Amino acid sequence: MLHPLRVLLAALVWAALIPAMPAQAQTEVDLALVIAVDISYSMDTDEQELPREGFAEAFRSLLVHDAIRHGMLGRIGVTYMEWAGAYEQQVIIPWTVLDNSESLMAFADRIASSPLRRAQRTSVSAAIDVAANLFDRSGLEATRKAIDVSGDGTNNQGRPVRHARDEAIASGVTINGLPIMLKKPGSLDDPDLNLYFRDCVIGGPGAFMVPARERSQFQLAIKAKILLEVSATPTVGEPLIRPAQGDVARDVARRANCLSGEAGWRDRFGN
Repeated sequence: MLHPLRVLLAALVWAALIPAMPAQAQTEVDLALVIAVDISYSMDTDEQELPREGFAEAFRSLLVHDAIRHGMLGRIGVTYMEWAGAYEQQVIIPWTVLDNSESLMAFADRIASSPLRRAQRTSVSAAIDVAANLFDRSGLEATRKAIDVSGDGTNNQGRPVRHARDEAIASGVTINGLPIMLKKPGSLDDPDLNLYFRDCVIGGPGAFMVPARERSQFQLAIKAKILLEVSATPTVGEPLIRPAQGDVARDVARRANCLSGEAGWRDRFGN
């Protein structure tokens, strides 16, 4: 009968001789993209349908298909999440690799068929935090990482949006914006939402935003945004950052108050 110590030593020797199994390789993609869509109550049903339709049509676009195909690897990874208040974020479509027309059309169909829902408050900071954490669980090795934030309001819950933005940028993520400016601003709305997105939300290498001001142009704005993100086309100056009203030179010089949403909520509700 073998001595237990000899059995243990033999097992250790065999374990040392057997090569370790390699870690499961991650899928390489040109871009890992989190699409983060506002579903707060400030977005009425019609406004909620517009981003759904816009993103679905963008991923059905042959221009987007061609842009993905002409990337270095010819594929991207995308996940679609919805957000509202500090504790209301939900991934609607998990990470999906898009590398041919069939996968792109299927992804578009999943966006279009997802039921609409709404939730309270607006926490852009929490949306950025949750979106940034999704990259670690993506199973992707991406040349570029981007968060596509669309919304019609300023941060009024959670930590300051600049803190979330700066941490995401420091981790190597670019944040792009789609400020939705279709309605006349109400008491809690920022009439210069594009300036707020410019100064408080977007950031990172090549960051940009595309304001959506007209329903008729909404799908075109989203398609242009997806094309820029997929192709990493650099912007010259600020051609896509146009003020809601007023003189362009004046608005370029103005700076947004990144705590305006929190202040407006406290003034009205006291908490």
